[in-house]
Amino acid sequence: MSIDWASFTPWHALGGGALIGLAAAVLWLGLGRIAGISGIAGGLASFTASGGDRAWRVLFVAGLVGGAGIVHLATGGLFEIRTGYPLWLLLPGAFLVGLGTRMGSGCTSGHGVCGIARFSVRGLAATVTFMATAFVTVFFVRHFFGPGGVA
Repeated sequence: MSIDWASFTPWHALGGGALIGLAAAVLWLGLGRIAGISGIAGGLASFTASGGDRAWRVLFVAGLVGGAGIVHLATGGLFEIRTGYPLWLLLPGAFLVGLGTRMGSGCTSGHGVCGIARFSVRGLAATVTFMATAFVTVFFVRHFFGPGGVA
């Protein structure tokens, strides 16, 4: 497999990473909260969250969705939404991601972005585990379900 250098966009990746880091820093410095998406979304689903606690969570999620929409509009649809994945493959995958997030007490954004930035050994261990599992999963799916990952 060769690299498609025409699609390689290091400046987009650098800019996106910087914005993610900035958002995490603003949330940490402003509210003392970790920008872990699973915890933020989980707090929205909680019936015990107070109005102020729910408000910042709604704004954060709205910023994620709105930011993606702005980039899509500003770039003229630079990113293509991939569709056509079978439900039998998506549902177990979503369940396993949710289960792993609960078992690991956080997600890649909480452990990877915020945990590693705070020199958390637990965050580093969780991120290494997430990434190793992702590499193995991609290898398995690509080699056993075909080039597109779907049989």
